[in-house]
Amino acid sequence: MITDTISGDPQVNSTLRLLSYNIQVGITATRYRDYIFHSWKHFLPYRNRMNNLKRIARMIKDFDVVGLQELDSGSLRSGFINHAEYLAKMAEFPHWYDKTNRTLWKVARHSIGLLSKYAPIRISRHNLPARVPGRSALMVQYGNQEDPLVLVLAHLSLSRKARIVQMEYVSELVRKYNHVVLMGDLNCGCDSSELSTFLKDADLRMPYSDLLTYPSWKPRKHIDHILVSPSIEIKSVQVLNCMISDHLPIAMEISLPENVFLPMGGRYNKIKAA
Repeated sequence: MITDTISGDPQVNSTLRLLSYNIQVGITATRYRDYIFHSWKHFLPYRNRMNNLKRIARMIKDFDVVGLQELDSGSLRSGFINHAEYLAKMAEFPHWYDKTNRTLWKVARHSIGLLSKYAPIRISRHNLPARVPGRSALMVQYGNQEDPLVLVLAHLSLSRKARIVQMEYVSELVRKYNHVVLMGDLNCGCDSSELSTFLKDADLRMPYSDLLTYPSWKPRKHIDHILVSPSIEIKSVQVLNCMISDHLPIAMEISLPENVFLPMGGRYNKIKAA
């Protein structure tokens, strides 16, 4: 809540700028063969990774809440740097949280992360069901406990069968809330049957049909999404031309429901999960 210095009346923040981005652990990709010839970068340090993270930090700085997929939470390949913490500090986000999904000894620690300029009232972490473990979701609540704004960050499986089960799990998480934003790499397009079913079950809507996010050098698929409840007004949505990863980031500005306000401020801290 921001106080008007002239009248002293509280002013409720009315909009929220969101961004979802799969950063591919700071690896640039410009063609499909990079997946083969640059595969070693997923396991070993390389010089340009930190430059790419700095470029990402500059790009995300003007957003309010940023959901990031394919991070590293501190291992050999990242120089034992936690990507979520590093980006939060570089881009001046006072609140951050990450969840390690899969660990490959000391070589790699796969994670997702959320950066926020607003203090949440609650955050919980969830392992998503799958035959091969390693997919997860973060659920963050803002505003008031009685009727919060709920933001879910997720990275779903490549397998359609696994995605269906994971979507059912997420649907159960959010169904009871009035104001929900779900964002992340869902690994399925706008025309997929599983996404259509999920939108109905979770009472969410997809305000676009032609925003392409993958691959970044020649986008043909829309697998990165920001989905919202009917109660949330969408002011704008776009894919950003930011070719750092193999994905392009998707951004959305929303108007908040009248009963939701988000206080600014706070020091850098890792939000405790429920």
